[in-house]
Amino acid sequence: MASQDWMQKDFYATLGVDKSASQDDIKKAYRKLARKYHPDQNPGDKAAENKFKEVSEAFQVLSNEQDRKQYDAIRTMSGGGARFSPGAGGAGGFEDVFSSMFGGGNVRFNTGGGAPNPGFEDILSSMFGAGAPKADSQGGFGGFGGFGSRRRERGDDVITNASIPLRDAIGGTTVSVTTPSGKVTARIPAGVTDGQKIRIKGKGQPGINGGESGDILIKVAVEPHPVYELRGKDVYINVPVAFDEAALGATVDVPTLYGETVHVKVPEGSSSDKTLRVRGRGVQPTKGEAGDMYVRLKVVVPKKMSEETRAAVEAFRKASEGADPRAEFQKMAQV
Repeated sequence: MASQDWMQKDFYATLGVDKSASQDDIKKAYRKLARKYHPDQNPGDKAAENKFKEVSEAFQVLSNEQDRKQYDAIRTMSGGGARFSPGAGGAGGFEDVFSSMFGGGNVRFNTGGGAPNPGFEDILSSMFGAGAPKADSQGGFGGFGGFGSRRRERGDDVITNASIPLRDAIGGTTVSVTTPSGKVTARIPAGVTDGQKIRIKGKGQPGINGGESGDILIKVAVEPHPVYELRGKDVYINVPVAFDEAALGATVDVPTLYGETVHVKVPEGSSSDKTLRVRGRGVQPTKGEAGDMYVRLKVVVPKKMSEETRAAVEAFRKASEGADPRAEFQKMAQV
């Protein structure tokens, strides 16, 4: 860069630092601005591209003590024949900041005439991909036209929700979900459980630079049912039983999710909320083992009784005198 060009540019203002800024301050300012304005972070933004060039140019000069002294002198004198050149010390500050930021080794960057050193390009390539800007023969950044060759990146997955009734969870169904590319119809397999995620390949966010699209993850919510409660592949059901069935024991018919009926034996002396397990009668997925059914007994006491029924209950009470159903409870309640 010619000295007359320096006279027209305020590199300190470009980096947002004072003239008295230390090399550490200059490096920190450059790190922040380089990340903010790099073209890979702002595809198609010409203003950001130009800003990145300006920031890089300012850092090349101010990070080199000799060049910085020349720049300060030229700006002060508003003239002179000094030229921007690599200088005896090279562009050490410029190289050091990339080495510390991105693990580079002895990176060299040519700030004067002649062919550019590929080391700087390699650092930018590792930082931002194959489409990093190329340093031109004048130490500038003329290679922004080739950003079509940036590395491919997979698109993000899209997570969406779908609420379905219990019958659809059992038998399978189709749902329509909205994606970045429009509406997509997805198949929900039979036996899906509450909270399960269904993946649809390639229907998520589009990839970058030709990369593959992400997926859609549909999180299924099974709507509550008045009788059945799903817990994963297991199903819970409350079954009413009469007082005599609970007291004397009985066999009751219990409906399953799939319209069948199973015979469940109620043990003698059962109380409300006693739970009985029926293996393999829960959700039956297309793959894997079926869940279980858990039958919770609910003892039903008649609200109205005939004289005959009342007499029978009175006889039961008389026969049960001396039995205290709350004796154990009272012991447990002591603090």
